[in-house]
Amino acid sequence: MLKSIVSLLTLASLAFAAPSSSLEKRLEFSGPHPPGFNITSLGVLGTGCPPGSAYYSINPDKTTVKVEFSGFIAEAGPGIAIRNNRKACQLTLGVSVPAGFAFGVDTVDYRGDYQLGSGVTASHQTFYYFQGQLVQATASSTIIGPASSGDYNPGPPFDLASTVTSPCGVSTVLNINSDVRVSNSANKTASGYISMTSILPLNLQWRTC
Repeated sequence: MLKSIVSLLTLASLAFAAPSSSLEKRLEFSGPHPPGFNITSLGVLGTGCPPGSAYYSINPDKTTVKVEFSGFIAEAGPGIAIRNNRKACQLTLGVSVPAGFAFGVDTVDYRGDYQLGSGVTASHQTFYYFQGQLVQATASSTIIGPASSGDYNPGPPFDLASTVTSPCGVSTVLNINSDVRVSNSANKTASGYISMTSILPLNLQWRTC
């Protein structure tokens, strides 16, 4: 069942441990997540996900969530306001992490579509970081028209190598800040758009710490 995300949820104050400087090899266990991991809160905020335009579905054990959008669209062209050239949305996930474990974002599954006239450029960029940490990971993709696709799924470089790791064994907040942009500066008579329709963010790489 899809549920509407009406605003950024207020998250409880959390204590953050310093990230481990020497994580061990990836741990093998049954299932995608170790016992004790779950999502404790979820929120969205931004021009690409105004109230009433973002929805989520979460599995019964609260370990996987999918967020869908109806207004995460950037466009450019004759008659299109400049404010529509860029749209952004920050997804905030509160997570409970079991003792002795840390995780990083391994892959993020984005879905969308685009249609770009000749010379029109679309870009998609995402920053990943944990609350209270300065280190962040970045992934980006650029498409130059003429081009179109009804099933945008960037894949690499959005397949990350866990360059950002959560604090060890404590509850934390994962921020995923995404934006899409379209520019027709190379051909003012052309137009185009790119839209983000869904994000499945919790493909994680777990390690002991």
